[in-house]
Amino acid sequence: MEATLELPGLLRLRLDGVAQCYLVRDDEGVTVIDTGTAGHAGPIARWAAEFGPVRRIVLTHHHADHVGSAAALRALTGAPVLAHAADAPVVRGEAEPPPPVLTDEDRPLWEAITPTVPPAPPCPVDGEVADGDVLPFGGGARVLSIPGHTDGSIALHLPALGVLFTGDALASVGGPLRPGVFNTDRARLEESVRRLLAVGADLVCVGHGKPVRTGAPR
Repeated sequence: MEATLELPGLLRLRLDGVAQCYLVRDDEGVTVIDTGTAGHAGPIARWAAEFGPVRRIVLTHHHADHVGSAAALRALTGAPVLAHAADAPVVRGEAEPPPPVLTDEDRPLWEAITPTVPPAPPCPVDGEVADGDVLPFGGGARVLSIPGHTDGSIALHLPALGVLFTGDALASVGGPLRPGVFNTDRARLEESVRRLLAVGADLVCVGHGKPVRTGAPR
């Protein structure tokens, strides 16, 4: 596991070859954004303990490399799990995830990565979020509904910090910001990407790859 302090109070944990998560600290404690694949709850909890008590776990979407450790981390910390209503049934194990529509570019990567990602144990969702909600951390985290990668994908914009968490709608692996792969609806994703790029955040924290500094003013 590799930990990088991206800003004071913002820690990125690279959990394995595929997954990462973010810890945001404020005066009330810690918010965990995504939880990686199954088996990482203990290390995430230990890193979070350096910052303070875990107050909430926010899931950007239902894929197993983002929600895999959510149930175990919830059990360890007692923190509520939040997800978009459209993805919550998959997180809870009540519905099967819709398959992605793979492009020719996606397919080899999908075939290489999918066998390495363990299934995510079902996890209770304690709160369902929607577009425009403001969560009480980091000076106020505004929820943006960004369907396309999954139906219930969300981003989190923290204007006070100049930070945008995009989940897998955007990635920075191998270069600058680009749309993510393994999407259920490419057209909707492209609309969501345009919305994200219009936010104008200074630091864009993606689901895969290093955060990208845009130089945009807060």
